[in-house]
Amino acid sequence: MVLTQRNIVTRTWGSSVGKKSVMAVTGVIFLLFVITHMIGNLKIFFGQETFDAYSEHLRTLGAEIFGYGGVLWIIRVVLIASVLLHMAAAFSLWYRAKRARPVGYQHRSPQGSYAARTMRWGGVIILLFVIWHILDLTTGTVNPDPAGGAYEKLVASFDRPVVAIFYIVAMVALSFHISHGLWSAVQTLGGNSAVRQHSLKAFSVTVGVVIAVGFAIIPLSVMFGLVR
Repeated sequence: MVLTQRNIVTRTWGSSVGKKSVMAVTGVIFLLFVITHMIGNLKIFFGQETFDAYSEHLRTLGAEIFGYGGVLWIIRVVLIASVLLHMAAAFSLWYRAKRARPVGYQHRSPQGSYAARTMRWGGVIILLFVIWHILDLTTGTVNPDPAGGAYEKLVASFDRPVVAIFYIVAMVALSFHISHGLWSAVQTLGGNSAVRQHSLKAFSVTVGVVIAVGFAIIPLSVMFGLVR
């Protein structure tokens, strides 16, 4: 049984289709987290008490079984594993394609969407943002109000225009990444057909835009004094 499972893992990781499937599944996991996180963050518009209560609820969720903050750590471990697998699969596919074509094209074709052509650098921006985001709002290491509550930390962070602008730029990169990644994931997982191409593309772009706006509206609101 163990040998069979190893063979399945080896075959999956050893093929391009398998790596694309890994990217699709891990991408969906991250997307579900992003949507949930966005909805939770929008609670900031209901005031400090509501937002802080939401933040505390995340830490007490399942505390009877997993302890205080236990569920959060489970989510973090799953997300970290998903991100690492996603990055490893992406790099492996890129490296395999580069080895298959050691000499680059003299004239690059402009085929593909802008999002598709910027997936790699967009991923780098998102990774840098995630690292900063953790240091800023999770650990409070680079936050101006490290001892404050969730609401106070968020407002203190976005009171810095450079940070707010970086956040918005990262959300634009995330929007492009999601719009192309979701479309690719649906194709990889077998949900694509010639008839559905246009609808899937429109749906993917819509999801990306909604997520970007849902996140970006928070730093903009802080910058313009709508949230204090």
